[in-house]
Amino acid sequence: MATEPFPSSSSLPAADSPKLIDSPLMRRAGPELLSLALMDARNHTLHLFGQYQNALEAVDFKIPQTPELNPPLWMIGHVAWFQERWIGRNLQRALGSRCPPGQSRLASMEPNADRWWDPEQAPHDARWTLALPLPGMGRCRTYLLDTLECTLELLEKAGTDDDALYFYRLCLFHEDLQDEAFTCMAQTLGLSLERPLQTAFTPAPMALREPLLIPATTWQVGSPSGAGTGFSFDNERPVHAISVPEFEIDAQAVTWAQYVEFVGDGGYDQPAFWHPDGWQWLQALAAGEGEGRRGPRYVEQIGIGSGAVIQTRFGQPMRMQGTQPAMHLSWWEADAWCRWAGRRLPAEVEWEAAAHTAARRGFRWGDVWEWTGTTFRPYPGFAPDPWRAYSEPSFGTHKVLRGASFATRARLKHPNFRNFCRPERDDIFCGFRSCAL
Repeated sequence: MATEPFPSSSSLPAADSPKLIDSPLMRRAGPELLSLALMDARNHTLHLFGQYQNALEAVDFKIPQTPELNPPLWMIGHVAWFQERWIGRNLQRALGSRCPPGQSRLASMEPNADRWWDPEQAPHDARWTLALPLPGMGRCRTYLLDTLECTLELLEKAGTDDDALYFYRLCLFHEDLQDEAFTCMAQTLGLSLERPLQTAFTPAPMALREPLLIPATTWQVGSPSGAGTGFSFDNERPVHAISVPEFEIDAQAVTWAQYVEFVGDGGYDQPAFWHPDGWQWLQALAAGEGEGRRGPRYVEQIGIGSGAVIQTRFGQPMRMQGTQPAMHLSWWEADAWCRWAGRRLPAEVEWEAAAHTAARRGFRWGDVWEWTGTTFRPYPGFAPDPWRAYSEPSFGTHKVLRGASFATRARLKHPNFRNFCRPERDDIFCGFRSCAL
């Protein structure tokens, strides 16, 4: 899945557009394809929200208040607000990543937009009880459609260089990230999805391969910057060299069959396999849940003898195949499995080097987000982009995940992309692979 030079959009036949707008090449897309991709993203947002409408409209979209969830009406409004903030209301959008983050802005087309959907004015815990309640579904949908129309009109007049297109690309990928969050939240809430989505959001079985030996190298980690290099997130920059000794890495994510062995060996009862903070996390869960945890999140049953795993998928119990990737594991559980197996989580530079160089040898990724052993920190020489709330607040406290999941749009899948979560997160579609010690 290494990147390739993006051809001029004017030279592409129209038949290629549907394939390209959901491809990693969108990081270098021109205005015509960006316009199509932005419409595609908004349609996907509305389609996903339709699942919530079916399940929650009768209860006015009320959901429990938990750290990993957001009110559905806040989420769709935030998608529109983010796009309008950085494009429609931003008079310095043509500066791209050089745009000052705190410059004055035009007024929103929705007078109360900032009070509702600006994370600084509506912090997480306040979103359920805002002084001015969130608007209804109809008003949120109208805001979604009106902001997209404004964005597309401005895109028609935009330039074609990376600075001119920076915020359009950023807003496209931001919406894709929010759409995957919508999907994760549906799993957390146990919402039933229509059959095509239920099928699409199920990890496929994997052909198991032997671990891969990656030779020692000096790897140029990160994404390039400068004219003509396309879009990258600020935490992917700047490119810098890291000396990587020879290492052995799994060809695919750890499977359910492999993880069941850890459970059967009493892995959840032996502190020796756990990081001390991970053991504390596990004991806190036991205190809160009564019986304690005996497997990953959403797992209802593990047959130690048979290897059968029953995991709830969007409200429906499903038997997981042994060759499917183990999923909904916290970093603590991934680390504990590695300690039990006498292995370790890969460093993120090892993961990136293998993804770029070993694909033809069987290195498979994209089934689940994969925890690495790396704490999320800035690369040397890091400079934040205008969206300051994206990377900087999470440095030092989050762990890096690499790859993508089955719910990630293909255009967001890139071997240099750095996802990041706190080590206790297990609601996202995450698993892991391991390296030899």
